[in-house]
Parts: sequence; structure tokens; C-alpha cells
Amino acid sequence: MSFSISRFSSKSSSAKLLLSFSLLLSSAQLYADEIDNNWQKTLAQAKQQTVYFNAWGGSETINDYIRWAAEEVKQQYQVTVKQVKVTDAADVVSRLLAEKSAGRTENGTIDLVWINGENFKAMKDQGLLAKAYTQELPNYQLVDTENKPSTRYDFTTAVENLEAPWGMAQLVFMYDSARMAHPPTDMYSLLTKLATNKGRFSYPALPNFHGTTFVKQALIELIADQSLLSKPVVEADFQQVTAPLWEYLDQLHPLLWREGRSFPKNAGQMKKLLNNGELFISLSFNPNDASNAIANQELPSSIKSYVHRGGTLGNTHFVAIPFNANASAGAKVFANFLMSAKAQLKKADPSVWGDPTVLDMKKLTAVDRQAFADLPLGEATLTAEQLGKVLLEPHSSWVRALEKAWLARYAN
Repeated sequence: MSFSISRFSSKSSSAKLLLSFSLLLSSAQLYADEIDNNWQKTLAQAKQQTVYFNAWGGSETINDYIRWAAEEVKQQYQVTVKQVKVTDAADVVSRLLAEKSAGRTENGTIDLVWINGENFKAMKDQGLLAKAYTQELPNYQLVDTENKPSTRYDFTTAVENLEAPWGMAQLVFMYDSARMAHPPTDMYSLLTKLATNKGRFSYPALPNFHGTTFVKQALIELIADQSLLSKPVVEADFQQVTAPLWEYLDQLHPLLWREGRSFPKNAGQMKKLLNNGELFISLSFNPNDASNAIANQELPSSIKSYVHRGGTLGNTHFVAIPFNANASAGAKVFANFLMSAKAQLKKADPSVWGDPTVLDMKKLTAVDRQAFADLPLGEATLTAEQLGKVLLEPHSSWVRALEKAWLARYAN
């Protein structure tokens, strides 16, 4: 009798498990169907919409890529994308804040913005973002959110589906191997190298993005306790914590181009100075930048890339939809396309842009994986292994504090 009951119980348990599994599959399918239905509605709403995409316009390489993506979306989805070229995303935040203050809660002038870091935090804190949307985008499922945590935390601020990952970036240095046999390996060896190569390095004046990035890199390398940088700035401790940075920069600046009395305006000017031999060392936040510049004859083939042995800063850049966007459906369609394997593959091509992908290769088809594997590395592009450790960005509050302090000490 006990054997029969046991067997009956086992069958009953198996039946319950099968029923639960069946219900789970059914629920998952219903959820997938709901997402697909909602996406089809979005595609229908997006037709004939015009999306005003506010994006940094300082690189013709990037502008060309955006033009290509706009043409693809126009052809596939009948959505028109117009790039509004901006010099600083902070200006976009200010404009949105002004629209909100004026009560303009719809029909805004900005439909999509290229953003990250402190500007994303400012938009999030001040309610300038549309509601969470990336979970609605089919291609978001391809993003590597596990191994690339910066797709989920933007300069330590939780993304929470409020912006769509577009590309990865990491600080790299460039040097002219025809003029310098071996590059520096850290901030201190940079000082040593410049002692015999005075005036052959500089960085853009803050608050230029690349200049701020260099200063953050220096702070990370020089600070005693790096964990402090993951927390908001505490005014009372700022001066003490950053003292090694200012001491270092005070030593560095007399060795810089023009003895640190003036600084390059931006990365484009640094590239020109590197090309004409005024600088032996420069920097970029795109690991493929040097190769792209060599291919475009902006730099000589003697230019090589390198990173510091302890690692360099890296992050993710995103696109976000403002709270009062006039063409939010079209903006979603464009953001979704930018995360597609096709768009990410073209963007990762060093001859096009060379911007590292946000996608997880394991989630792609075998054909797409192979296409990424077949991408040619430029002659000055470091492999993933050579790029080494990626250092996480400090809390976004450090940016404004560092820029304010730098300007007070070094601005002419």
C-alpha cells in the first residue's frame, strides 16, 4: 500500500511540475507577445515622424555615421532623423530645464540626446527624462548588461532603463614612435618622460571632456583610497583628498606644451599638434581613434596607442528621450536601430568609427558573431587584452568639483 501511495505521490508531483513549467512558458510567451504588439504600435506611431537628435558634432567621422544611420531608419521605418550638432550636452540639459520651467511639457524641441555621466544624472534628478523605455526595445535584449556594468550604471548613477546604451569608450594615449621610442606607463613616468621631451604633451583645458578625463585618470592613479571616488564629493574632504592631484599637476604643467600657460581647446587640436610634431603624446577616449586618423591621413603611420599599466578610465555612452519629446515613438525606433547588430557592427569598424560595441556576442547569431570577429583591427588599435583593466568612472559629482577647482588654479 505504501509503495502505491509513494508512486502516486511521485506522479502527482511530476504532474504539478509539468503544469507549473507549462504555465511559466505560457506566461513568458504572453509577455513576449505583449512586447511585440507594443513594439508594432510604436513602429506605426513612428511613421512619418521627424526626430531631432541632439548629438555632439565635433567629429565628421561620427557625423557621417549618424547620417548613415538616419538614412537606414528612413528607408526601413519611414522615420526622419535630423542631427542637431551640439558642442556640450550640458547646453541641452539647460535648454530642457528652461522648457520645463516654462511649462512646456509636450512638443519639445529635442526628441533624443546623446548623453552620459553628469548630464544624465542632472536630467534624471531634475525630471527631464521620459519614463523608462529601453525594456520596450527589441534590440536591448542583445546588450551585454552582465559583463559591461557601465551599461547599467552611468558614472555610478543607476540607468534604470532611462537611456539606451550606444557605445563603449576607454581612455587611450597616443604617441609618435618615430620621435619617442617608449611611451610612459603611468602618471609618474609621464613626468620623467617629459623631463627630456619638454613641451611635447598637453591636454585640453577643462571643462573640455577629454581634459576632464585626463584629470580624473590622474586622480585615480594618485589618490590613496580610490574607493572614495565612488561616493559623492564631500566638500570638507575635497581639498585633502585631491591634494596629490594638484601637487602633481603643478609639477606637470611647466613641462607641457607652451609650459602650461595655455592648453589645446579640444581633441581635434591635439590631433593636429600630434600630426605636425609639436606633441609627441596625445590622448583619446576611443581605442580606434589613432587607426582611424592614420587611415584618413590625419596622423602619420608612426603613431601608436598605449594605456597605463594600472588601467584607464572606461564608460558607456547612451541616448535618452526627454520628458517632453515631440516624436518619442520615432526616437525609440532610432535608439533601437542604434543597438542593432547591423548598426553596432558598422560603428565598430575602424574605417567607419571604431566605437566598441555594447552587444553581447553570445546573444548574436553565428553570422553576426563572425562578422564582428572579422572586423580588421587598425594598425594602431590595441587588442582587448592590450587595453587591459577598465577603471570605473568616479561619482558624477566629482566632475563639477574637479572642473571648478582646476579652473580656479589654472585658468588664465
